[in-house]
Amino acid sequence: MCGFVGFANRKENVIQNRGILEKMNETLCKRGPDEDGYYINDNICMGHKRLIVIDPKGGKQPMIEKSSYGEFVISYNGQIYNTKELRKTLEENGFTFNSYSDTEVLLKSYIYYGNDVVNHLNGIFAFAIWNNKKKELYLARDHFGVKPLFYTIKDNTLIFASEIKALFEYPGITKELDNQGVCELFGIGPSHTPGTTVFKNIFEVKPANFGIFNSSGLHLERYWKLTSKEHTDNFAMTCEKLKFLLNDSITRQLVSDVPLCTFLSGGLDSSIITKFAADYCQKQGLPPLDTYSIDYVDNDKNFVKSDFQPNSDNYYINLMTKNLHTNHHNIVIDTPELASNLEDAMIARDMPGMADIDSSLLLFCKNVKNEMTVSLTGECADEIFGGYPWFFREDSLQSNTFPWSIALSERQELLNPQISEKVKLKEYVDFRYNESLSEVEILDIDSKETAEKRKISYLTLNWFMQTLLDRSDRMAMYNGFELRVPFCDYRLAEYVWNIPWEIKALNGREKGLLRYVSKDFLPSEIVDRKKSPYPKTHNPTYLSKVKSMLTTIMEDKNAPINDLLNRDFILNILKTDGTAFSRPWFGQLMTGPQLMAYLCQVNMWLQEYQPKIKI
Repeated sequence: MCGFVGFANRKENVIQNRGILEKMNETLCKRGPDEDGYYINDNICMGHKRLIVIDPKGGKQPMIEKSSYGEFVISYNGQIYNTKELRKTLEENGFTFNSYSDTEVLLKSYIYYGNDVVNHLNGIFAFAIWNNKKKELYLARDHFGVKPLFYTIKDNTLIFASEIKALFEYPGITKELDNQGVCELFGIGPSHTPGTTVFKNIFEVKPANFGIFNSSGLHLERYWKLTSKEHTDNFAMTCEKLKFLLNDSITRQLVSDVPLCTFLSGGLDSSIITKFAADYCQKQGLPPLDTYSIDYVDNDKNFVKSDFQPNSDNYYINLMTKNLHTNHHNIVIDTPELASNLEDAMIARDMPGMADIDSSLLLFCKNVKNEMTVSLTGECADEIFGGYPWFFREDSLQSNTFPWSIALSERQELLNPQISEKVKLKEYVDFRYNESLSEVEILDIDSKETAEKRKISYLTLNWFMQTLLDRSDRMAMYNGFELRVPFCDYRLAEYVWNIPWEIKALNGREKGLLRYVSKDFLPSEIVDRKKSPYPKTHNPTYLSKVKSMLTTIMEDKNAPINDLLNRDFILNILKTDGTAFSRPWFGQLMTGPQLMAYLCQVNMWLQEYQPKIKI
């Protein structure tokens, strides 16, 4: 796991721009704290920051391959999980290797397969490969966009990077917020429309896309999508295939030359990951698996039960660790840390995010990084298997908008009245919502319920899951820490996509089929536990802290937030401790204190990035 930057121009020499390249690369030092490297040629400059996970000596980047095929150079961020099979195929076709790194396998796979290489990869990846003979650049991103890749074009030069902040080190790239940017930030945010960012003329390579940059410009192409087809396996076969795919995905992702662990909340998803990982360690004669959980100071005293968060994690974590004999560590975060790291979390994302939901993960990864470098998490199971409340709640299903972001009128009211007259959030969100729904393939044989759930599943996979994957990548890599997501294996997603909803939601329960499959290897209390989201603090001092921070901001009438947002509305939010904004800003938990923390992040973002607002 790493970060990379670069720029290419087919028509002009860029070799003199090393200083620019180094400045860009330095912005990614947190993603890759172990090594850096550069490749500079007439028409291409590439920089790399490395987090060493596999083959410390043989995996240095940018990696150059010179052969009879020509000269090829790769900068790469990610992990390829089918390296063994790819290597075998390449060796059978005359390729030899100088290392055991997946970087070398990926580069030589591209030489062998060409542009079709992405259809042979199982992993999480973003990479750039320069073909010096053709003077052509190849960019690609994994199936679900676990790893990021941003770009912009200026004066026939393609500038690309793992994070947006690196692009702004290139001369002439401006930070501008236009009408669409405001809609993305306050109508869609902290999600974003695939391919876009909040900044004008700054784009991302969409998930499951590759691009070719040559003399005729940049050409992007989608190489994979979820395809609807009839599910023909009977129930028993379905369960067996799921068990195989789960085991195969998890065990493939346990390869590492550095310390590896799992995150364990005691929920169904993280327990499945931990069970397979712990069994693998035992079978391989490895030391007991290390597991980590997060909690907050005095949460045991302050926990408040809700529909979204029905119980705390501790009892279930203890049940799993005793059952599997793992080496468990409990990381306890204090309230002041959550608030003081809101700015770092915003910088990690390059935009306001999920407030303390972000800063808590950033702190969690920071603490785990003291002993580990890689962790497997249970992220993405809810999206793939139908675990969220909006899959079952009629008000959400009939909302005619993204069900995790239904407070559109409140979002509109939050805008500065002068901006609100020009920016119509609902119209923009409606357009993006319907645009996305138009991509869903519904089969004639689908039941009414399966058809309905295909739509909500597609939205959840392509919007909500992407937001959580962005969060995982940025918060972890800000600490030079790698998170892997076995449930995000595209083969698993493909298979589950076509399982009828009546089976997927077996017994009318969220993730009913996954629960049924898990009953043979997990304690019944874990299998039957009601879904509980990522834990947040219930300490009342957090509300006091973020309220104080936001009050201080609003006492300054020159604070940049006043140019963008409705000052009177924010003052009313402060007066009512957040209840004036009655529905969650995003997802299930962003109310009250989280909303105030988000507004603090907005002001921090405006101060740090200073975007020009042109509407």
